[in-house]
Amino acid sequence: MSSPTRFTTVASPIDALMVTADDEGVTGVFCLPHTGRAQPQPDWVRDDVGLTPVTDQLAAYFAGELQDFDVPLAPRGTPFQTEVWAALRAIPYGTTTTYGALATQLGKPLGASRAIGACNGRNPISVLVPCHRVIGADGNVIGYAGGLDRKRWLLAHERRHAGGTLF
Repeated sequence: MSSPTRFTTVASPIDALMVTADDEGVTGVFCLPHTGRAQPQPDWVRDDVGLTPVTDQLAAYFAGELQDFDVPLAPRGTPFQTEVWAALRAIPYGTTTTYGALATQLGKPLGASRAIGACNGRNPISVLVPCHRVIGADGNVIGYAGGLDRKRWLLAHERRHAGGTLF
């Protein structure tokens, strides 16, 4: 039997975030308001105390004091999705890559960049799994489930704290 979904909300500069987790780790971080995936269900359990490690790390990230998260993650997806999400976690803080570069890195044909983009859009653990670090081949900021304004904010935040340029 699987463990119940636990959840909490946390304030952030990009709006409130809902964090979900089970006994395996964090299963979701969603910007609120959000339709679909981030709607508390009747069987979910609010757990502000138990999720303190992830909310503390998110607060440190937004304060510019943390670049790498080390809380256990448990995203749910297909094998291809989880492969892409693992590759996203390898993108260094303060840098960006493209969908095509991710396809190449994963040994996929360049044409797989659209499939990579679709996986990116289904990333259930925003910020911790940094899908915001993926941009278009032309350098444009494109595609972010939380909205392009939030993606731009995250990229600028990391640029400020990494001391470099992203583009």
